[in-house]
Amino acid sequence: MAVLTEEQALLRDMAAEWVADRAPVTALRRMLHEAPGTGYDPALFADMAAMGWAGILVPEEHGGSDFGFVGVGLILEQLGRTLVASPLLSSGLVGVSALSLGAGAVQQAAWLPRIATGEAVVVLALEEEGRHDPSRIALAATREGEGWRLVGVKAPVPDGMAADAFVVAARVAGDGRDGIGLFLIPSDAPGLSREPLARIDGRGAARLRLDRVTVGDDAMLGGAETGGALLDHILDRGRAGLAAEMLGSATQAFETTIDYLGTRTQFGQLIGSFQALQHRAVGMYAELVLTRSAVEAALAALDADSADAPMLVSLAKALAGETLHRVAREMVQMHGGIGMTEEHDAGLYLKRAAVADATWGSSAFHRERYGRLAGY
Repeated sequence: MAVLTEEQALLRDMAAEWVADRAPVTALRRMLHEAPGTGYDPALFADMAAMGWAGILVPEEHGGSDFGFVGVGLILEQLGRTLVASPLLSSGLVGVSALSLGAGAVQQAAWLPRIATGEAVVVLALEEEGRHDPSRIALAATREGEGWRLVGVKAPVPDGMAADAFVVAARVAGDGRDGIGLFLIPSDAPGLSREPLARIDGRGAARLRLDRVTVGDDAMLGGAETGGALLDHILDRGRAGLAAEMLGSATQAFETTIDYLGTRTQFGQLIGSFQALQHRAVGMYAELVLTRSAVEAALAALDADSADAPMLVSLAKALAGETLHRVAREMVQMHGGIGMTEEHDAGLYLKRAAVADATWGSSAFHRERYGRLAGY
């Protein structure tokens, strides 16, 4: 485990205390039952914003704390423990990253302070109902007068039903990564519509339709020549944050399972005394330690703006996906019949594992990317 500064340790402890008090798994169940249109509990997110979490990556001149990726990773890990649904990752990390890296001064001044207070949600609209592959974006952006016309569909868009603006990835030229442009488009833009998408983990997502949406040149982030590289940077920040959240989910699933092994009896013995289950528990623990090391390295590399950051991020995302899948499956199996019931939490962790792994590149995608970046 990395050595934290005093401020980082205080942030982690505050997040852990808040999650235990205000956002246990029962809060997720209540949210799923009430099915708000946002796909998360607005009251809980308002609490996060009041504590400054939505602005943790926002520069100080725009009302944030600019506390870094290790800091936001500590919060996301604690939220992952109880599967808290919120736009902290999609807006407070990914949306802020898009604006900080690619937007002009006017756009930043218009949006970053509102994101920091929780007043606005800005999310990335990337996927197009297929497997994750940013180089194959098809939604078209064509020149029209002094601006651009966008036509196409994006789905799923995480937290898309709650978004006040979208960073839309579009094809501006040619094929591949170099022909990508990113456009900041308000949710009330003429020609833009959205509808909710059901996901197995219950979190909010949308299908976004752009029917001849027209924007000016000032809507483009970073310029047409740098859109692909900018998208890579934005995605890597989101992937590292998601890996931290997945680490938290896997850690809690493991701890819950270990507690069960120490209380459940069968054949007159605690099942935790069975050697086969002990071996499986040790395997999970080893994977968790390895994943933690990779996640912490990726977050630290982003803070240091290291050239190795993309490779370390893919390593962290690949390991986090595999580890959460394994621990969630073991959680179901080791709990036996009760682990298969809707009333038990094990199924919630298993469903979240499937969605989180697929988001912004599965373990298979990131194993291949890591090898390519490493020169293999």
